[in-house]
Amino acid sequence: MTVRIILKRLLFLVLVIWAASTIVFFVPRLSPRSAIRERFAELARTGGFSSGDMEKLIASMEQQFGLDKPLLDQYFQYLNNVIHLDFGYSLSKYPATVTQLIAQALPWSIGLLLVTTILSFAIGTVLGAIAAWPRAPGWLRSIATPFILLTGVPPVIMGILLVFFIGFRLKWLPLGGAYSVGTVPTFSWAFSLDLMRHQILPALSLILGSVGGWVLSMRGMGVTIQGEDYVNFAEHKGLTGRRIFRDYYLRNALLPQATALALALGTVVTSAIIVEGLFGLPGVGTLLNLAIRANDFPVIYGVVLFITIAVATLMTVLEFIYPLLDPRIRNQ
Repeated sequence: MTVRIILKRLLFLVLVIWAASTIVFFVPRLSPRSAIRERFAELARTGGFSSGDMEKLIASMEQQFGLDKPLLDQYFQYLNNVIHLDFGYSLSKYPATVTQLIAQALPWSIGLLLVTTILSFAIGTVLGAIAAWPRAPGWLRSIATPFILLTGVPPVIMGILLVFFIGFRLKWLPLGGAYSVGTVPTFSWAFSLDLMRHQILPALSLILGSVGGWVLSMRGMGVTIQGEDYVNFAEHKGLTGRRIFRDYYLRNALLPQATALALALGTVVTSAIIVEGLFGLPGVGTLLNLAIRANDFPVIYGVVLFITIAVATLMTVLEFIYPLLDPRIRNQ
């Protein structure tokens, strides 16, 4: 891969981030609601403000956040802040900064996404390859069938079903939350077990909802590769079935899977956001949902921009890794 191609892809990454940032900035501004006014209206109902004092406070806060400036000036100031990784303060949780809120929620989302994405990709790829491999035992090939049937069930519906049957009816696992109510987070074995018990249902929702797609795609690629000349040549050379499956069959079938993984990252993140809200996990998805309800512009900008940068960066990294899997691309 030449330097010119690397620079071209990095430039495309910057353009994607800029376009997403621009869309994220202007779309919430279409709403006539004012987050600052609504926030002080809530405080006025509970604490008591005179109308004159509240208007002065609102005007002062709008000036502090730059909301009294023309929209174009706000946009350029916003881009300047993004370049310096400064997303400002949260309107609904002032004086907390957006960076602080994202940093608090990020470990929960990374843990859930990392584990479920790796497991669903690995399980689906292996089961799909075995399902299409003619030398595999019949009982082993049939294991993939139930996962294929679950392909049409969205992760959020799968989560609702798991909550109802496993959490509510059977009471095997907690219905939601990051850990038990009243538990103090500590670095202990008891807290770790409690934490894992609360993560099982959200993880199963994402895994069962996506593993079937990986099984189908890998199975289709496996059937196609079986008739390739290099597979037939390896069989005529007398190589063992295990080596043919590993070096000739599985490795070549993984190439389209890597491309599909890059394209599916956006869907995975979206599903995780919805699942986090369903199970009440304090992740980035829950933070975004609360910010949308509160019309908290800075938090919306920060979270969506962070998700955009993360997904776009991962797709770019996978593009750089792809030549390592396919020597034909590396040598071009």
